[in-house]
Amino acid sequence: MAAVQAEPVWLDLAASVDKAIALIGEAARGGAKLVAFGETFVPGYPWWIWLDSPAAGMAFVPRYAANSMTRDGDEMRRLRRAAADNGVHVVLGFSERDGGSLYMAQAFISDTGELISVRRKLKPTHVERSVYGEGDGSDLQVHSTPLGKLGALNCWEHFQPLSKYAMYSLGEEIHVASWPSFSIYRGAASALGPEVNTAASLMYGVEGQTFVVAACSVIGEAAQALFCDTETKRQLLRAGGGYARIFGPEGTPLAEPLAETEEGILYADLDPALIAIAKSAADPVGHYSRPDVFRLLINRNPTPRTVEAPAEPAAVILHHPDEELSEMISG
Repeated sequence: MAAVQAEPVWLDLAASVDKAIALIGEAARGGAKLVAFGETFVPGYPWWIWLDSPAAGMAFVPRYAANSMTRDGDEMRRLRRAAADNGVHVVLGFSERDGGSLYMAQAFISDTGELISVRRKLKPTHVERSVYGEGDGSDLQVHSTPLGKLGALNCWEHFQPLSKYAMYSLGEEIHVASWPSFSIYRGAASALGPEVNTAASLMYGVEGQTFVVAACSVIGEAAQALFCDTETKRQLLRAGGGYARIFGPEGTPLAEPLAETEEGILYADLDPALIAIAKSAADPVGHYSRPDVFRLLINRNPTPRTVEAPAEPAAVILHHPDEELSEMISG
């Protein structure tokens, strides 16, 4: 398995896809059968939302929308072809454009190039809601693949207990955790930092007894040049923030981390026997559950934006018998 730690090509759809394809090829040559990317790797995370007012951020909006990817466009076809050519499964984080709205999406692509599905982040976090719309219950997905049962979540979805439990209940065995980077508000907001968020990936694996492939992007000089036009902003969005990790289902680190400023790929071999060992101790949706005390109600149905009402039947005019008699007499 491979977890990508790299800087996106910011707000450039074509170049972002080129870089993702190059990383897919590199990971395949390194022996990977699954390649995982960070949150909205294509075309990069919209860091301006954390650095200035909504009015100031409007300058980025048209460009970001234009460089967001559709699930059925030429760019996705190129990515699917890269997966097939290299014989690898891919979970790609991208900003999905659908009509006039954007969504924080993850594409599941098979090793034959099939687009298995696209899911959307159920609830964008805090100021992300100024850019992105929400997913629905159909986006809680685990897919059967030759590698195992594969699922994914974005960023702080790993802090949503009910979403996590829903994923565990689907029998997930390999989980992709897609993160942006952990360098915003360094030293001032622990909840956004590497210690807390890396712990979230680790605990997801331990709670659900699943392998976690945590991909994470990097803030480099290009990001600071684009988003930080003042020294204050450069202090708010520091260089680095790359904390890709791969964890076993009982919490074992399975790959040596890179330096937070370094671009590269983490690799690990996953031994399915570790899942059985971990679940023998505590299976939260099996022998370690108490359904007589706690149960989760999930609506996995998609929520359509429009619903067509059924056609109304043709109107039928009825005459009262007394009215017909009156007409006859008057006639």
